[in-house]
Amino acid sequence: MNQNLILLIVASFILTSCKTSYSQKKTQAGMVSETENSSTNLTLAAVERFNAAFNRHDVEAVMNAMTEDCIFENTNPQPDGTRLLGTDAVRAYWGKFFAANPDAIFETEEIFATGDRCVVRWIYRKTKEGKPWHLRGVDIFKVRNGKVAEKLAYVKG
Repeated sequence: MNQNLILLIVASFILTSCKTSYSQKKTQAGMVSETENSSTNLTLAAVERFNAAFNRHDVEAVMNAMTEDCIFENTNPQPDGTRLLGTDAVRAYWGKFFAANPDAIFETEEIFATGDRCVVRWIYRKTKEGKPWHLRGVDIFKVRNGKVAEKLAYVKG
């Protein structure tokens, strides 16, 4: 994996963890505004709604959870993946993906958010060549007006 990509992923985790930890401390001290808490809660709800629709393989529900001008960066081809822009391109991708991977499911290992950003650490499971198979990775989301505006996917290995 590209050294710069590894650094980007590590930096994203550190920055998000620090922001979340700081926000939690501020909340405990009564210093976080209701707006900041509300924004984070809306972001988590939007991503969880997206992930639930995804695991049902419901293309329309997935697209209803995304903005019209959504951005999705896939993990393939290596090293940088494919960047898809807008609902037409993203809808077409999900339709093909679900058809090619009928038993695919993403299990959330960890999820955290601050403001309009969310990080999900996941395990992707499916059957490949008749055997159970999995891959681990991270998605970085940006949420706008209660919908996923950006989903950037990264994988291990």
